Amino acid sequence: MERMMVAVFDDESKAYQGREALMGLDAEGSIEVLAHAVVVKQADGTVKVKEGDDTTVLSTLVGTSVGSLIGILGGPAGMALGATAGFTAGAVKALDDLRIGDDFIEDVTKKLLPGKVALIAQIDEEWITPVDSRMEDLGGTVYRRALADVRDAVDEKEIAAMKADLAQMKAEQAEARADLKAKLQGKITQLESRIQTRLQKAKDRRVVAERKEQEKVAALKAKAAAARANV
Repeated sequence: MERMMVAVFDDESKAYQGREALMGLDAEGSIEVLAHAVVVKQADGTVKVKEGDDTTVLSTLVGTSVGSLIGILGGPAGMALGATAGFTAGAVKALDDLRIGDDFIEDVTKKLLPGKVALIAQIDEEWITPVDSRMEDLGGTVYRRALADVRDAVDEKEIAAMKADLAQMKAEQAEARADLKAKLQGKITQLESRIQTRLQKAKDRRVVAERKEQEKVAALKAKAAAARANV
């Protein structure tokens, strides 16, 4: 399952050890690391990318959920950092697509205090124990969120809200004067179209997510088989 993972540490050395452990799990085929970065929360509330001070590495995070989350964790100041790194253009779209929950961001923000360092990664994992045990052994606190679950949950809430609006409009239309019925019908038709479009997009995203999941499982199996062969 594809997840956003944040491990918060007290110092940089532990965060870098966490990164090496994460990449080790990737190499042995236990997980797949799709994107990652090491960041530090500074005294002024900004989030500085420690692993990626050069433009080339920063550019690899643009438009990714990791890049977006780096900007969000710093609040308005963090988004200013994102602008210098080129994150802002992709941040809104990435968060709109992935729908990283506010509760997840709040939990991480409470732990990621000034002076703390975090390893942020988008990973594909079947079990949480391999990552958790490595990070916790280094003193890290781990937070994770299944990206597809968040997106689906928000889709459902937004569609439900739109349907509630539709029901209210129809109720008003039933009680409206004849000269207003046609106007309300236009709004009803427009909202019904938007609901159908949203439902179709949600369905399309699920199909794509399922296909990607199958492809990643196959890639992990191939990586594990190659690792065993090398041993």
